[in-house]
This record gives sequence, C-alpha cells and structure tokens, in this order.
Amino acid sequence: MNSDKERKDKVGAGRPAPAFARIEKVPPLMMLLYLSLVGVTVLFAILVALYIQNRANNGSVGSVHPFPRWFSLSTVVLVASSYVLSQAQRLYREDNVAGLTRCLSSTLILGCIFAGLQLLGWRELNQQGIFFTGEPSGTYVYLISALHIVHLLGGMLFLLVLLVRTVYAARDGVRTLVFIRNPYRRLQLRLLNTYWHFIDGLWVALFMLFLFLF
Repeated sequence: MNSDKERKDKVGAGRPAPAFARIEKVPPLMMLLYLSLVGVTVLFAILVALYIQNRANNGSVGSVHPFPRWFSLSTVVLVASSYVLSQAQRLYREDNVAGLTRCLSSTLILGCIFAGLQLLGWRELNQQGIFFTGEPSGTYVYLISALHIVHLLGGMLFLLVLLVRTVYAARDGVRTLVFIRNPYRRLQLRLLNTYWHFIDGLWVALFMLFLFLF
C-alpha cells in the first residue's frame, strides 16, 4: 500500500497547482490584455492620487463651478454601450450574425457619442474659466478625461475592425458559417467585451471621484 501511495505521489508531483493550471488555460492574448489593463489601472491610479494631492495642498474640497452636465450624460451613454455590447457573445452563440452586426454597430455609435459628449464637457469647463493650462486641478480633469478617451478609441478601433468582418461574413451563408465556427472570432469578442467593460467601469469610478472632489 505504501508503494502505491508513493507512486501516486510521484504521478501527482509533476502536476501544476490548481491556480497555475487555470492560468495555463488562459489564451495568451487574453493574458496580454489582462497585463495591459493592470498597466492602465496603475496609470490612472497615479493621476488620481496626484489630483487628490493637488486639491489637498490647495486646501480646497470643492469647486465654485458645477460639474459639467455633459460628463454626466456621457456616463449614461457609456454604461448603455456596455450593456449593448454585453449581448454580443449571446448573439454569437445563437449564430445570429445579423443581430451581432446591429449590436456592434450600436456600441460603436454610442462610443462616438460618448467621445463627443466629453468634448462638450471640455467646452463647458472652458466656459466656466477652467482651462487646461490654468488651475492644476483643472488640468488633471482634462488630462484624465483625454487619456480615457484615447483608451476608448483603441477599443473602438478594434470594434470597427471586428464589425467590418462581421458585416462581410453576414453577406454570404458560407462566410457566415465559417465566421461562426471560427474560435478566434469568439476570442476576439471576449477580448472586446473585457476591454470595453473595463474602460466603462474605469470611467464610472473616475466620474464618482470627480463628483465628490470637483
């Protein structure tokens, strides 16, 4: 019995721990995305810390100016885009390429609207006398918003490429079948969902911070 136990221990000795086994199952592109999101989180955490420190050094806990209403509206639009995109994987599993096309198109449009509303928010800040090169805390608001838009545009570019391929596949039954059965397309949708929801959640967190500290 001891020899059987020793053999089992030897067999199990070469197996990776459960945590490492799960990591090994993560596609390389997904792992790369996770690492990128960690970097993005660190970047915005540093900017937020500097913004808070700046306001603390100035001894100000609030602003005499109202927070731009366009930022509030853009937050609603971005949350709506995240909900719309969350339907993409279900539509893909149902082989509904036409529905997937509409889903991706709507998400892209909402992303464009969000970026446009952010620009209107900048104009509202400007009208209130808060300029990029003026008050340091105002500079951070512009900078954080601009960097978020840049990261969103990266997701929109990826979304546009996937949308073009989806539209192309939807025009022919054979191409549709190949598209649906392609595991790489499923991975692309997963990557897009993960990135988009992260950017969405990041802006909601930033928005709540600005509401309390602006």
